[in-house]
Amino acid sequence: MATIQDIYKKEAISAMRDRFGYPNIMAVPRVTKVVVHVGTGRLGREKGSDEEVVKYLSIITGQRPLSCAARTSIASFKTRQGQVIGYKVTLRGKRMYDFLERLVVTALPRTRDFRGLDPKAVDQGGALTIGIREHIIFPETIGEDIRFIFGLETTVNTNAKTRDEALALFRLLGFPLKK
Repeated sequence: MATIQDIYKKEAISAMRDRFGYPNIMAVPRVTKVVVHVGTGRLGREKGSDEEVVKYLSIITGQRPLSCAARTSIASFKTRQGQVIGYKVTLRGKRMYDFLERLVVTALPRTRDFRGLDPKAVDQGGALTIGIREHIIFPETIGEDIRFIFGLETTVNTNAKTRDEALALFRLLGFPLKK
């Protein structure tokens, strides 16, 4: 089976050039990076939850996450300036394509009541944002030692100039977008 990177090189470039009339291959939009975010929120107050989030996020992405601290104190959210409120991983290159392959082929179809991604999730800058409610949809996390289930958000960034170009690119790469 062809990977997302192979599909892009062999099929998507020529199809995008035919449809949008790009003068050369370098003008064709491509996926530039994937950012995976986890907000600890309620989990942050429970003992041992941060270590578990870091452990599973690094298993899922293949890269150690970066902690994100609160910029200001907000009393109603019970956060203080400098407190860790989430984690993020930025993927590029081979790790990015490996993660996208696992996301599109195995993880998203395992989501409960999955009927496809909403095309409205693609913004005007060409970025697709996918919210995942449970991290256990990834096959790497299968096990009996899971104590906390957390959600994560994945943003797939492209260098597409318009939303239509980004939608065409995602459809050609095999993302399960609704019609």
